[in-house]
Amino acid sequence: MDTDRNTLKIRFTSCTHRRRFTKLITVDGMYPGDSERASLFFLISGNEDLYKRRRHIYDMEEHCIRNCLGSGGIEFSSSMRSLIRLCFNLYNGWSDNHTTPLCILGCLDSNNLLLAGVAIMIRFSMEPVHELQNALE
Repeated sequence: MDTDRNTLKIRFTSCTHRRRFTKLITVDGMYPGDSERASLFFLISGNEDLYKRRRHIYDMEEHCIRNCLGSGGIEFSSSMRSLIRLCFNLYNGWSDNHTTPLCILGCLDSNNLLLAGVAIMIRFSMEPVHELQNALE
C-alpha cells in the first residue's frame, strides 16, 4: 500500500483480489468514504475461502454482517474464524473472548497476516478512503 499526504492507494494481492473487491463494493453500493466496510471487503475478497463463503459472512441486501460464528452455523477453520473476527471488529467493533491481537493474528499464515495488516491500515488510515476510486483504476 502506498500512502502520501492525499491518497490511500490499496495494494491488492492479485488481479483476482482487486476484481472481487470491486464486485463487493459495487454490489453493496458502498460509499467510498466507508473505511469500515472497505476493510471488511478487502479481507473477504483477499481470501479464497472467505470469498467463497461471503454470503454467510455479510448480507448484501441488508448491508450488515451475519452471525456466522455462532454454534450451528457453517464450519470455518481457525484461520478463517480469526479473519472473520478481524472483519467484524474492523467493521463495527464487534468482539468476543477470542478477539485479541494474539488470538486473531497468532494462527494466520504469512499471506493472511499481510492481508490483515493492509485491512487494518485501510480502517485506521489518517486519509479518508474517498480515494477508493483511484485505487480501483
